[in-house]
Amino acid sequence: MRPKKMRWVKCEPGERCFRPQCKPLSKLEGVDITIDEFEAMRLSDLEGLTQAEVAGSMKVHRSTISRILSSGHEKVADALVNIKAMRIQGGCCKIIRKKKA
Repeated sequence: MRPKKMRWVKCEPGERCFRPQCKPLSKLEGVDITIDEFEAMRLSDLEGLTQAEVAGSMKVHRSTISRILSSGHEKVADALVNIKAMRIQGGCCKIIRKKKA
């Protein structure tokens, strides 16, 4: 398997875990959402960028963004429908820090 290309991320998620309060922790399953999936969904769904614009921002091919978005959407839907916790962690990313003025 070919190694993954580094994805460039501008927004590091602050709070990295979201969990439903209606289930006790002992019975709670979880879903891991990678930082690149989080960033792709943020740019596409929240900022309204096209997949081509998201691909340019993250420095990967547009078809890669399509796969990242599909995977991220599936995981979020699984967590919401099946009452699971969501953790944002991992992935092949380089976080771009804002420069101080």
